[in-house]
Amino acid sequence: MIDIAVQMDPLERINFAGDSTFALMLEAQRRGHALWHYTPDALSLVAGRLTAPARALTVFDDPARYYEFGERRVLDLAGVDVVLLRQDPPFDLAYITSTHLLEQIQSRVLVVNDPAAVRNAPEKLFVMEFAELMPPTLISRDRQAIEAFRAEQGEIVMKPLYGHGGASVFKVAVSDPNFGSLFDLFHTMFREPWVSQRFLPAVVLGDKRILLVDGEPLGAINRIPAENDIRSNMVRGGAAAATALTEREREICARLGPQLKARGLLFVGIDVIDGHLTEINVTSPTGLRALARVGGPDLAAPIFDAIEAKLAFLRKSG
Repeated sequence: MIDIAVQMDPLERINFAGDSTFALMLEAQRRGHALWHYTPDALSLVAGRLTAPARALTVFDDPARYYEFGERRVLDLAGVDVVLLRQDPPFDLAYITSTHLLEQIQSRVLVVNDPAAVRNAPEKLFVMEFAELMPPTLISRDRQAIEAFRAEQGEIVMKPLYGHGGASVFKVAVSDPNFGSLFDLFHTMFREPWVSQRFLPAVVLGDKRILLVDGEPLGAINRIPAENDIRSNMVRGGAAAATALTEREREICARLGPQLKARGLLFVGIDVIDGHLTEINVTSPTGLRALARVGGPDLAAPIFDAIEAKLAFLRKSG
């Protein structure tokens, strides 16, 4: 048995049917491991000691009663075996701070995904290291640069650099009277640059979420946008369908896999539209429950195989 502390959002707020963290907790419990739950705002650091008031947790694959809390304890996180870093974005200063705090225990505890790697791999920035695999993409808040990019590329998509879940994603036409207002809105709402990307019409056929475990692609779902929407995120009405990887998608995974593995990004979800890589999701990747629901493999098992193997290596080398 190993002790697993799960840093995540409040359990009462999760989507039972689709939450990947819940799938991971079910698998951990099935293996006889002990679960502890706490929220990231509860972390405290004093004299090198990182603690959180946590509660023992039992989970059930039952929407009517899917969790039960037990003992409450101020948990010394250096004393557990594994911390699952699984709170959802936004990827803001609070999120970044939690990665710095978790680094305090990393030499003694396996943190998944690696907190420094998570901090240094924002989803829409990390992907730019693989620009040759992407559609033409600009990261800027300069109007002249964006207008020049739009003139060159035609229809584009604009989205916040640190956005998530498909929020504030807009398609901008070649000649669009709303562009000025949209630019003003983004300029007011977001201090950071934002993403402008060539629009890929094939998104209507699906945005493929490919799940990689320790650098290896082990499953994928095709997320099909709702009618009259370009966003395929399931929280925005997208529908999940079974799919297989194309040769091009396998090439993308072969290019990314060694980099993900080297950075300690054990569980990653990448997004591919029409053979173009668009995002690398490392903060709290989703898709485990959806993949199983459409007849794919239950990837919680190989994820925990990888976690247990890494933990054994950490103990041996320590």
